[in-house]
Amino acid sequence: MFEEDTIVEYVTPDLCDEYPQQVRVISPMFQQFGKRRSVGGEVVTIKCFEDNSRVKEQVAESGAGRILLVDGGGSKRCALLGDLLAAKGADSGWAGIIVYGCVRDVDILADIDLCIQALASHPQKSTRRGEGQVNIPITIGGVTVSPGEFLYADNNGVIVSAEPLAMPLES
Repeated sequence: MFEEDTIVEYVTPDLCDEYPQQVRVISPMFQQFGKRRSVGGEVVTIKCFEDNSRVKEQVAESGAGRILLVDGGGSKRCALLGDLLAAKGADSGWAGIIVYGCVRDVDILADIDLCIQALASHPQKSTRRGEGQVNIPITIGGVTVSPGEFLYADNNGVIVSAEPLAMPLES
């Protein structure tokens, strides 16, 4: 699914129309912050609250075109992702990072080749206490997402499917 030289764009309304029985739509809440405007791929999940220790660890691992879905509990008291971790994620081959929480360094994030979505921006970094869980089912916006499922996101919204969906637009 991951091809380094090909940028694939997904249109979530088209995927919803083509696969109405397969997609689950996360409630609208996310804003776009990254350079890529759409993303689709396998999910790796993180559950953490105001501690980005696990985010830092995961972006250093090979992303292989996958998407990091971070359940930060919806906190708007600090950022779980900034420019340094986002750049590391892009360098490690992640396709996108969706944060149910905040990000920071938004002007720099706009130039990083990732699809980055979050609730809002916040200038303060999180603390690192080594807390959080990786690859567990998480629930965001009324949808439970399990590791290994497939997530598609663009400016229209975020959807999840147990199976990979077709219909990418190559650019």
